[in-house]
Amino acid sequence: MMKYSQSEVIQYIREEEVAFIHLAFCDIFGRQKNISIMPNQLPRAFDQGIPFDASAIAGFGDETRSDLLLRPDPETLMLLPWRPEHGQVVRMFCSIVYPDSRPFECDTRSLLRTTAAQAEGMGYRFLFGAEQEFYLFKLDENGEPTKLPYDRAGYMDIAPEDRGENIRREICLTLARMGILPECSHHEEGPGQNEIDFKYSDPLTAADNVMTFQSIVKFIAQRNGLWADFSPKPLPDAPGSGFHINMSVQGADGRDHLLEMVAGVLDKIEEMTLFLNPVEASYARFGGHKAPKYISWSEENRSQLVRLPAAVGEYRRAELRSPDPMANPYLALTLMIRAGLHGIVDRQALPEPANLNLFQADAETLKSFKCLPQSLDLARAAAARSPFIRGSLPRQLLEGCCGG
Repeated sequence: MMKYSQSEVIQYIREEEVAFIHLAFCDIFGRQKNISIMPNQLPRAFDQGIPFDASAIAGFGDETRSDLLLRPDPETLMLLPWRPEHGQVVRMFCSIVYPDSRPFECDTRSLLRTTAAQAEGMGYRFLFGAEQEFYLFKLDENGEPTKLPYDRAGYMDIAPEDRGENIRREICLTLARMGILPECSHHEEGPGQNEIDFKYSDPLTAADNVMTFQSIVKFIAQRNGLWADFSPKPLPDAPGSGFHINMSVQGADGRDHLLEMVAGVLDKIEEMTLFLNPVEASYARFGGHKAPKYISWSEENRSQLVRLPAAVGEYRRAELRSPDPMANPYLALTLMIRAGLHGIVDRQALPEPANLNLFQADAETLKSFKCLPQSLDLARAAAARSPFIRGSLPRQLLEGCCGG
């Protein structure tokens, strides 16, 4: 994906006759927001920022100090290819600052960028790949979402049982036109459930791609008369939807630090869970249909919280299986980097692998494993009392996520 400078963006806007520019950001919970500006406002956006009412954004504060500014990141310029050729629309992700140009504490994208830069300054380069699952549901006669799945296909089924094949193809082709390369796509286990996986990339690109992916999926589903549901447990008796995060880390000397990273993530996962599973329905997903419940790891084993897939060389990585698509990807990756650094710096050793199927283990065996938090309240409590979380996230952001 080409990265632009400010002057190149202005030139592109002029030469391509772009009519609207979307300035994109998200609230602390990862919900996407944007402001549209006309091309004549772009120099102002780069130099000064575009103001907005922060008190209307979840977690950004109240009316007393509500003025914030969006400053677009020119490197993220992206054409929205479903818009008309004449009067085209582009999008850029933004940093959020105070009127005096200080960074805004609850800007989670800037937080991830700073965290990744700090890790590189310490000599460690982290990479992430996302796997996101979602359901396609039918709309009713008024265009409102239902809980009627688009099909009744199962895992990796093909057409005609898999009715989502053409929609996944449209999604993947649209993403490719935007410079985002999916690795694979398929039908998942649930009725109407789908999955698309992304190519490995640096932390900020990986999180940006998740945000773009969800908006593209929702748009294309709507265009096809469907509703794309990213909630963690939309159907009580069907598999939940996960946001599996593949991770790896290398030192400046080329040394692989994956096992220390996994050890750090396992050590801090209970405290991090609130930010990986931020809604009550997240906890209904745990413990069934290959969604983890216990703090454990193993190789290749999909009943574990962390598994090490069968791969070598550049494909060597670990997969964290607890997050769900409601997580703010910028916060999720920030905390995974911080936990990984904790494991590396402290030279933490992995516990013994759990080489068994935890979904079939007896109650006596399961007593030896610690559980992930089993409710949103327990996850909030674990985060609120955690020195690791307090040291990783700004106070205002932590208060917003923990409810004060």
